[in-house]
Amino acid sequence: MKRNEVKQEYKWKLEDIFATDEAWEKEFKETGAEVKKIGAYKGKLSVAKQLLACLNASDALDLRIERLYCYARMRRDENGAVDKYVGMCDRMDRLVTSYAAASSYITAELSSLSDEYLDVVLTLPEFQPYSYMLGEVKRKKKYILPEREEKILAMSGSAMSMFDEIFGKIDYVDLPLPKIKDEHGKRVQLTHGKYSFFLQSPDRSVRKHAFDALYKTYCRLINTITSVYAGSVKADNFYAEARGYKSSLEKALYEDNVPFGVYDNLLSAVGDNLKYVHEYVALRKDALGYDKLHMYDMYVPIVENAESEYDFETAFDMVVKGLAPLGEEYRELLLRARSERWMDVFETENKRSGAYSWGAYGTHPYVLLNHSNTTHDVFTIAHELGHSMHSYYSHGAQPHAKAHYSIFVAEVASTVNEVLLLKYMIGNASDKKDKKYLLTYYLDMFRTTLFRQTMFAEFEKLSHDMAAKGLPLTPKSLSDKYYKLNKKYYGKAVTHDNLIRYEWARIPHFYTAFYVYKYSTGLTAAVNIANAILTKGESAVADYKRFLKSGGSDSPYELLKIAGVDLMDKTPFNNAMNEFKATLEQLKKEF
Repeated sequence: MKRNEVKQEYKWKLEDIFATDEAWEKEFKETGAEVKKIGAYKGKLSVAKQLLACLNASDALDLRIERLYCYARMRRDENGAVDKYVGMCDRMDRLVTSYAAASSYITAELSSLSDEYLDVVLTLPEFQPYSYMLGEVKRKKKYILPEREEKILAMSGSAMSMFDEIFGKIDYVDLPLPKIKDEHGKRVQLTHGKYSFFLQSPDRSVRKHAFDALYKTYCRLINTITSVYAGSVKADNFYAEARGYKSSLEKALYEDNVPFGVYDNLLSAVGDNLKYVHEYVALRKDALGYDKLHMYDMYVPIVENAESEYDFETAFDMVVKGLAPLGEEYRELLLRARSERWMDVFETENKRSGAYSWGAYGTHPYVLLNHSNTTHDVFTIAHELGHSMHSYYSHGAQPHAKAHYSIFVAEVASTVNEVLLLKYMIGNASDKKDKKYLLTYYLDMFRTTLFRQTMFAEFEKLSHDMAAKGLPLTPKSLSDKYYKLNKKYYGKAVTHDNLIRYEWARIPHFYTAFYVYKYSTGLTAAVNIANAILTKGESAVADYKRFLKSGGSDSPYELLKIAGVDLMDKTPFNNAMNEFKATLEQLKKEF
């Protein structure tokens, strides 16, 4: 579908950021001029008045650049083949690099300030918007480099970030996905957006053809993608080593202010419960009646003819009803997202695949979707709007410097919505077949969001460790490692098709190192929060909204405790595992 064929109401209104491209150009020019002035405070940060002026100027520039970048990037994501918006993004990358270099002295100078001086300024009310940031400066001091070295790292940013950009070009624009035959024998174009739809097809040959076509395409480009990913891994390790971290994983956790014990608790809980995943896979095989269960059979409903198609209007209405336990205020915000065009709904030619929520402080959030009428798409709406509402509450309650929450807590808000929606749908299932289907969907949410993402996280750790040890990252070494992990996580009941070894090559999140484990901890926290909301009612909703409004005002670990979840305690992980086991037992009884 071409973009001009989509009704206006289903396209996001980026004019709420900049009314025209010309307005963007004017702001770009003015911001570039302001970037050149940020160096005026160099060497003066030991004076409180100058420190405050510098922080205010830097914060204002951050906000302006944020708005500029969001607009350019989202315009490009509408159609990655439009040179104008590709060029705007390139210019933004250069501006960001220029700003990072011009302001690099700030981090170095802040780290050189005495703790006593920082403690004094933190008592002053005018510094309160920056209290968490300055506290983090104190915490991270040992990893801050001298000014010249900080500037070099900042200057390297544009080049080192190109791996994500290159993969995006391969994946979104240049990947030569073929046509396959659908259930009716008609040749249709395979796309990223349609792949999940094909994997849920009741026609096994369609699932197999989609699976084979997708991974054979990645296989043909595996040497190129391996080189791009290896470069990304080495860049991660370079930055970690340059700053003195023991590993890129340690750097990722420390920078997020997440205790290492959280990561250990996750790996331990998942590892101890893989037998239940294997048990569920075996149940899936028996329910489908196959002698051999293949990887392309893992997403098809095991309840015959239970999958429904949901057009966007129906899906959105269901999301609103499912999230009713969050209260009337939350409901009104959901309706605004629809009426005020926060969302870009349908897949169009050269549009970025997948889904995300984004936006800039001072504007409403935005959601990119590629709605294709599946049940999964219903949950995608709920998921991305969870991100958006988190941003809305945070931006409304916090100053800009404290409004941006970490990725670690972001996945909690999105997944709470998914869990609440699913429990609503299970509770309102019209018959036994529907209930079985939804219970299966819940189990698959655990399998894909908790267990599978932990598998991805283990792969990331392995690949980064290999590179750190000087071992080559080759198509064979990476694909073999991934294939072995696939066997470990899914067990013996499924046939591990050889092509699944190339699945790692299509995961965009691998270019943001150690992101994916946060989906797993996110579901863990979300299950606990959702159950509290459903059992405790208004008090739990109030705690949850306090968490949403807290933004980035404290460490993500401490923020989750506001919502009643302590991930240094194994109880939340045990609760999540028990929910999976209980749901599996419930499904067995339905059969």
